[in-house]
Amino acid sequence: MTDPTDALVRPRIRLKPKANARALRHGFPWVYSNELVTDRRTRKLAPGTLAVLEDEGQSPLGVVAVNPDSKIIARMLDRDCDVEIDQRWFETRLTRALQLRAQLYAQPYYRLIHAEADGLPGVIIDRFGDTCVVQPNAAWADAHIEALCAALAKVSGCSTILKNASGRTRSLEGLDDVEQVMLGQAPDAPVPVEMNGATYMADLTGGQKTGLFFDQRDNHAFAARLVAEGARVLDVFSHVGGFGLAMLANGAGTATCVDGSAAALELAQMGAKASGCGDRLVTRQGDAFGVLTALGEEGAQFDVVVCDPPAFAPSKVALEAGLRAYERVAKLAAPLVAPGGYLGLCSCSHAADLTKFRNSSARGIGRAGRRGQLLHTGYAGPDHPQMPQLAESGYLKSVFFRLD
Repeated sequence: MTDPTDALVRPRIRLKPKANARALRHGFPWVYSNELVTDRRTRKLAPGTLAVLEDEGQSPLGVVAVNPDSKIIARMLDRDCDVEIDQRWFETRLTRALQLRAQLYAQPYYRLIHAEADGLPGVIIDRFGDTCVVQPNAAWADAHIEALCAALAKVSGCSTILKNASGRTRSLEGLDDVEQVMLGQAPDAPVPVEMNGATYMADLTGGQKTGLFFDQRDNHAFAARLVAEGARVLDVFSHVGGFGLAMLANGAGTATCVDGSAAALELAQMGAKASGCGDRLVTRQGDAFGVLTALGEEGAQFDVVVCDPPAFAPSKVALEAGLRAYERVAKLAAPLVAPGGYLGLCSCSHAADLTKFRNSSARGIGRAGRRGQLLHTGYAGPDHPQMPQLAESGYLKSVFFRLD
């Protein structure tokens, strides 16, 4: 349903005197609730309403999407206060995003829209060939979902569009978790995706997030470079076999994938079989900390160990606990690495910056009695561009060590 204020005179909202209007002029995309004058009229605005944002002197800054129920009360959409947020507007942003991905990737498997960094705040779109999965994680995007999907179909030529409502931030925006087929028909089987010589199986309707984590593609490729012929590898928090399958496809002898989800490990097995290495993949379901402890007690050794956990520090409140968890992962994983082997550690917590995460990882390695060289620092691939003004857009970090 299109926001009715889009075609009418838009309400105007104003920053408080101490709010940082300069940051907004220089590209910062968010206004927090404590920065806005929230009078009775503003509080009555429906989530997703489009409004003109003004500084304290009533100079317009641009068109924003307002959600009085969210900590991020306004998201900048366009500097042109008279712009129409319609299908053509979406087409312009989608076309620009598609041009970048088409230049970078030979096959249409990538993140097409990375939220604010691609000019669509709160919107995630992952592409799987002729199918696109859309996560409208902000109220304004939910309100404009029809125009967004019509533009997506026109620009991408995709025949199927799925709305995924599982994003954690949707609840913070007061949105429901109802999923929907916006165009075409939902696939009745996992979709095969080829990356780094391996085939991954993406469950677009019942899997985590949109079905596959494209952001780790370049880090999978680096890990694959570390394996010698016949190497033993361990992929912890493996999901559908991200690191394990890439290393198997590039010479590893065996890979053990550890995850708490039986469904994800089944997809990993399917991917290994499709990659021609099904007999070399071992899966182990269970709590990752428990499995790491058990492997240590068993005296297991691997040539490459990679741990890619969920966000232990999704917010500043959770930062200290999250850093302790990353340290614990490193401490448990380091003893499993054979002398001269490699340990890769990852974080998708935007609240834990690279320095804090790297230091926690190094502490954990040290507490395990190991020492090593830091070989490589990795980030999300270029289909996940960063917005320089928004640290949260650069959430993914990976560090690879060679241990003594």
